[in-house]
Amino acid sequence: MDLRTLLEEVKIHNPLPGSAMEISGIRIDSRQVKRGDLYIALQGTRVDGHDFLAEAARAGAVVLLGTKPWQDCTHLQVPYLQVADARAALASIAAAWYGYPARQLLVIGVTGTDGKTTTANLIFQVLKAAQLQAGLISTVNAVVGDRVLDTGFHVTTPEAMDVQYYLSEMVKAGISHVVLEATSHGLAQKRVAACEFDIALVTNITHEHLDYHGDYQGYLEAKAELFRLVPESAEKPFPVNKMAVLNRDDRSYAALHQLVEDLGIMEITYGTTPAVDFQGVDIHPGPAGIEFQIANQGETRAFFTSLLGEYNVSNCLGAAAACKAGLGLTWEQIQTGIKDLAGIPGRMESQDLGQDFLVIVDFAHTPNALKRALLAARQMTEGRVIAVFGSAGLRDKEKRRLMAEVSAELADLSVLTAEDPRTESLAGILSEMAAGAVAKGGKEGEDFWRVEDRGGAIRKALDLAQKGDVVMICGKGHEQSMCFGETEYPWDDRVAARAALADFLDVDGPEMPTLPTSAD
Repeated sequence: MDLRTLLEEVKIHNPLPGSAMEISGIRIDSRQVKRGDLYIALQGTRVDGHDFLAEAARAGAVVLLGTKPWQDCTHLQVPYLQVADARAALASIAAAWYGYPARQLLVIGVTGTDGKTTTANLIFQVLKAAQLQAGLISTVNAVVGDRVLDTGFHVTTPEAMDVQYYLSEMVKAGISHVVLEATSHGLAQKRVAACEFDIALVTNITHEHLDYHGDYQGYLEAKAELFRLVPESAEKPFPVNKMAVLNRDDRSYAALHQLVEDLGIMEITYGTTPAVDFQGVDIHPGPAGIEFQIANQGETRAFFTSLLGEYNVSNCLGAAAACKAGLGLTWEQIQTGIKDLAGIPGRMESQDLGQDFLVIVDFAHTPNALKRALLAARQMTEGRVIAVFGSAGLRDKEKRRLMAEVSAELADLSVLTAEDPRTESLAGILSEMAAGAVAKGGKEGEDFWRVEDRGGAIRKALDLAQKGDVVMICGKGHEQSMCFGETEYPWDDRVAARAALADFLDVDGPEMPTLPTSAD
């Protein structure tokens, strides 16, 4: 593609090369640069792409782009272009490379701490129930027509080039409506800046990623970026009410309400309090799902979801609000879509090999999500709740104590274990968690244990379980690896749970995945 076409919507601080120049590819990793590429230098948390400008030029890049002053780069053998924000430039360039696909799609963005993937999938199911051609990009996968594409191991929102590629594939497949899950990292790093959002929805904003965003306000600001993108989006060839869908029950509401008002976009609210547009009422959770009603504009409709956990009513309310108020879909279509979603991989997913107690795998990896998961487990049994979970290394350290405190208060028994320790000491992480449990009255060896090996921790929980109990294995959910040091080891909590159950019951089952902590 011609360089000038790629940079049509990017402000360059210094003159462009005088002659026309064809670009054969776009790279952000200098090790992947090939002849004819444009190399974009990004500032990361550990690596600065500007340190590799010369390496990219030697590898064949014909143009370099970054935020470093262009006057300092005249020694390079190829043109260097200076921009104010390299990540924003990458998003715009990626969109141009694929022909601005989001401008041909109606795009619904979903952000929040917990419930993003579930809410995105609920909206996706409603769109399909309405017989719309729908696509989905989540942290679990991308669904493009009949194709389901894996978006990686430990994923946040995919990088801008990947997002725009998925969107372009959706345009080719004849898709009209897309649901895109937007994480705080994805928003802060401008990965979705050129996605032309029409509807922005937030689930909740609670304690998470404070190691990256600094504090709650910084985290909220990152999430709020999704709403700032709505008024900037292009007009679409489909009917839509551009709007913000806010959770009135969440602590983020006041700040987001003010932002939405300042932006001048329509606001729709949902929650269980009376002063909302879409209110959840008459909620009855059960072992097979949840019966509830939605009150809106003087009428009440009955709903059923097979999702477990009363907190999922909030996710259903958000999905219903976006589809009814934003797209004008019928109540019947919304009821069908919500009922049709059987479950989300790694979200309150039951593992049953015939044992006389429940074993559930859930992605809950924040204090709020763990709280909601344990409260949901409590509603499922008159027996005990046994929690297995860890807390990640090189991430928000305060979360370690908070999660252990939550479990000490809400679970009967807790097994603290590994969850992506990365280059940190696993023993040190578990020590911090144990201190949190003790602070809430926990007694090690009586109501909580430390087991470094995650497979061993699951086995310990099964040994503790009695008839009618619920074992909650939290923190990894759908994820397919665990990081020790800088290496990702294959790991799936669902496989591990079935392997432990097979040993426990002495029946056939999968092999327990191995980790560096596994016994020889």
